[in-house]
Amino acid sequence: MKAYIFPGQGSQFVGMGNDLYEQNISARQLFETGNEILGFRITDLMFNGTDEDLKQTNVTQPAIFLHSVVQAKVLENNFMPDMVAGHSLGEFSALVAIEALSFESGLKLVMERAQAMQEACLKNPSTMAAVLGLADEVVETICNQINDVVVCANFNCPGQLVISGSISGIDTACKMLTEAGAKRALKLAVGGAFHSPLMEPARERLAMAINQTHFNIPRCNIYQNVDARPYSNPDEIKTNLIAQLTAPVRWTQTINNMIADGATSFTEIGPGKVLQGLVKKINKVAVIVS
Repeated sequence: MKAYIFPGQGSQFVGMGNDLYEQNISARQLFETGNEILGFRITDLMFNGTDEDLKQTNVTQPAIFLHSVVQAKVLENNFMPDMVAGHSLGEFSALVAIEALSFESGLKLVMERAQAMQEACLKNPSTMAAVLGLADEVVETICNQINDVVVCANFNCPGQLVISGSISGIDTACKMLTEAGAKRALKLAVGGAFHSPLMEPARERLAMAINQTHFNIPRCNIYQNVDARPYSNPDEIKTNLIAQLTAPVRWTQTINNMIADGATSFTEIGPGKVLQGLVKKINKVAVIVS
């Protein structure tokens, strides 16, 4: 069974999607439609901007979404997924690719999500940190001991987690995790505590937009971040998308569940190859199809 996976924030790079734009007429039309919906030429920033341009949340998220969705649409009949999953933002790309959401609705939700997250970051100064070389349970136990907001945000692969929380809480956690034997506990250059309770204002704003958006029954199951389980019911998909903003991304569990349910190959759709690397770390014999 073919599994397709869609990346989230962090996979962007200058020049992303330019080859699709130049080589395919339908891709160019979709990119231009995206520019019109957004009200600015995001393609200029994607193709010719700077790393700093692409690091802005309200640019990063729609840029990665556009690249991923356009790539899936260009594949046409060669895009025949039996199951899909997306890492954080990537869930929205995946849902458009499997026709649970229209292109316009998906892009508008992504822009709303990005703006809501940006606002939440300004209200609650906060950050994230990568933790390498400790078991999930050890990291969770230490986070639970801290009298501040610190949670596990991304279960990326065995021995690689991202924690999220207040600045002081993350500082304390990094110190404690290093003392507990972490190979590295390194603060990330991000503007806020994504996938933590500090994103509650963003969750509330996004919930309003999602609940006002029409979702279709998708072409295949999507394995969602909040519990790593497969879904096809539009109402359940909406609920999980809303919960995702304050809940952890259970990527390790997602890939393991997809394999247990029959996934025989994984194809990453979108910029970069971050997810391919994570899949191989989760399951060394997993087949990656470029």
